[in-house]
Amino acid sequence: MFKKILIANRGEIALRVIRTCREMGIKTVAVYSTADKESLHVRFADEAVCIGKAPSVDSYLNIAHIMAAAEITNSDAIHPGYGFLAENAKFAQICNDHGVKFIGPTAEMINMMGDKVTAKDTMIKAGVPVVPGVEGLLQSLEHAKASAKIVGYPVILKATAGGGGKGMRVVWKEEEMEKNYTTAKMEAAASFKNDGIYMEKFVEEPHHIEIQVAGDQFGTVCHMSERDCSIQRRHQKLVEESPSPFMTPELREAMGAAAIKAAASINYEGVGTIEFLVDKHRNFYFMEMNTRIQVEHCVTEEVINFDLIKEQIKIAMGEKISGKNYVPVMHAIECRINAEDPYNDFRPSPGTIKTLNTPGGHGVRVDSHVYSGYAIPPYYDSMIAKLIAVARTREEAIDTMYRALSEYVIEGDGVKTTIPFHLQLMQDEQFRKGEFTTKFMESFKMK
Repeated sequence: MFKKILIANRGEIALRVIRTCREMGIKTVAVYSTADKESLHVRFADEAVCIGKAPSVDSYLNIAHIMAAAEITNSDAIHPGYGFLAENAKFAQICNDHGVKFIGPTAEMINMMGDKVTAKDTMIKAGVPVVPGVEGLLQSLEHAKASAKIVGYPVILKATAGGGGKGMRVVWKEEEMEKNYTTAKMEAAASFKNDGIYMEKFVEEPHHIEIQVAGDQFGTVCHMSERDCSIQRRHQKLVEESPSPFMTPELREAMGAAAIKAAASINYEGVGTIEFLVDKHRNFYFMEMNTRIQVEHCVTEEVINFDLIKEQIKIAMGEKISGKNYVPVMHAIECRINAEDPYNDFRPSPGTIKTLNTPGGHGVRVDSHVYSGYAIPPYYDSMIAKLIAVARTREEAIDTMYRALSEYVIEGDGVKTTIPFHLQLMQDEQFRKGEFTTKFMESFKMK
C-alpha cells in the first residue's frame, strides 16, 4: 500500500489523481511551477512543493527537481499523469533506481513502444496488423523519394519519437517531398530532440479508434473497449466518444483481441492505449501505443463505470486485475474545452477568467482545474476543462452535451474558448449521423 504519492503533473489530471488517492486513503504531494502557484491541485493536495520557474523545462520536465521533491516529502510513488514525463523511460528508470515506484510501465516497456519504428517492428513480430510502409528510418531525401515510389503515394512522414501531431506530414506527390521531409525533420528535432523520420502509406478516409488496455505484473491483460477520436484538427484530438459509431461487434472483438496481443507481447504493466487507424472497409492497422493514462480516459470510465486511475494505482501496488474484457453499456462523449479562439484558427487565448458557470445535471461530468479569477498561463497546453456527457444512446448523449455546452460560461480578459465550436459541432448533421473520418475538420467551417 502506498502511503504517499507525488503527482508529477498539473491541471485537471493532477486533481483527478488527488481525488482518487483521497478515496483510497493515500496522501498526495503536488508539485508546481511559479506560474501554477494558485492552481487548485496545489490547494487540494496534502503537501505542495515548488519545483521551478514557469517554463516546463525548468519545472514539470525537470527530473532532478521532481526527484528532490519526492525525497524531501518521503513519497514512495510518483504518478506522471499524461504529457510531460509520462512516457519518459529515463524518468521511469531514475524512479526505480531511487526506490520510488513509477506508476506506469517499466523503462524497458516505454522504450519498446515509445520509439514508433521499434513499436511497429514489435507489432509485426506479434502478428498485429500494421500500416504498410518501409522498414527503419529514412536516411536522406533521396531515400524518402525512393521509398515513396515503393509504398505508393500518398504517404505520411512521422517522427519516430513523436506524438501530438508533431513532426508529421502527408505527401501527396513527389514534388511535395523535399519541403515536407525537411519540415518534418526540423519539427521533430525541435519537439523531441530526435529528428528521426519514418514513412507509412497514408490511409485515406480513416477513422482513429483506440482500445483501452490494462495489464498486471502477473501477465494478465484485458481490454476496456474502444474510443473514437476521429474528430481532430492537425492531429490534435477535439472530441472523443465511446462506443464508436463506426464500430460493429465483430470489429470490436477483433480489435480488442489485437490490442491484448499487442500489450501482452511486451508483458505490459499498467493502463495504456493501443491506437489504430481503421479504413472505410473496417480494416484496422496498429498506429502506436500510449504507455500512460490518456486525456480521454473519462469516456471509458463513464461507459463501463470503472475508475481507471484507481486501477492504475492498484496495479502499481502489485494487485492482480480481473482480466475481464468490457463492452460499453452507455454512450459517452467528451469535448475538450481549450483556451483557443475557434474563429481565429484555434489560436491560444490565455487570460484571466472573470465569469465562470460550470454545467451540471444528470449525465454531465466536468473535469477541470479552473475557477473564477484563475489566470490561464501561456506556457502549457491550452486545455482548461473536459466536458463529458453520458446517456443510454448516442443521440441522447449529443443532446445532453449540447444542453451542457449551452450552460457553460467562461469569460474573461482576452479569454476565448472552444465552446462555440463544440456547440456548432453538436448540431452538425454529418456528426449527428456518425458519418465522419479524421478528415472531418478539413471541411468544417465556423458560422
